[in-house]
Amino acid sequence: MNEPGGAPVLIRSRDNALLKELRRLAQDSTAYRKQGRIWLEGDHLARALLARGGRAELAVFPESEWPQAQAEWGRAAPKSVVVADALFDGLSTLESPARMGLVLTLPPVPDLEPQAPTLVLDRLQDAGNVGSVLRSAAAFGFRQVLALKGTAALWSPKVLRAGMGAHFGLRLMESLEAAALDALAVPLLTTSSHQGELLGSQPLPWPCAWAFGHEGQGVSAELARRAARAVRIGQPGGEESLNVAAAAAICLHLSAMRREAGPKL
Repeated sequence: MNEPGGAPVLIRSRDNALLKELRRLAQDSTAYRKQGRIWLEGDHLARALLARGGRAELAVFPESEWPQAQAEWGRAAPKSVVVADALFDGLSTLESPARMGLVLTLPPVPDLEPQAPTLVLDRLQDAGNVGSVLRSAAAFGFRQVLALKGTAALWSPKVLRAGMGAHFGLRLMESLEAAALDALAVPLLTTSSHQGELLGSQPLPWPCAWAFGHEGQGVSAELARRAARAVRIGQPGGEESLNVAAAAAICLHLSAMRREAGPKL
């Protein structure tokens, strides 16, 4: 909301309707589903969006930052809003709020690609884990992510921060039923701390779909039945289990390293 001539509108009222919408987007993990818009807080996520060719619809700045921010970010979005500092700080759930934010339209849900290297998330609860797993997926070439019902909201502010920009290079689908996996034409692999073949001791298929489950319960029995192979990660140090984000990074990395050989089941 810019005034004629391109000057941003200044918000100084706590009761401003737009400010209330921004607060919900920033603090409610599923508000983006109702509003159809996403809140990105901080210049790192903003740069990641723009580097991928993404476009914001609104840029938001604290009043004290606007004179410096205008030169760099004034054209990051077609509309800019400047918010009184105390009100801007109230948008964030961070101890040290970032000094800018962008609002963008929620991307449309893509069609599932049957042959794509895929990551399946089965009821992962922790937003930090989900964001970290998405970073690994993007880094190792697993561009399609299928999040089953019960998984933390993929576009929530906490998952976005943990993902560090990985979202903008991925095809994300969420709130799926397990039956949606019927459309996959690649083998499904699961992992466990104590069961299955030792990871690294046999060929891995490419492309494939890796499934990672609930932090305490692992993948569901239904996903286990669908799996073409179950593997375990060797832990010579003797720990009971690995964090799911660490386990995902190990499995996806090994798949990527063996991609050139292209072994099949």
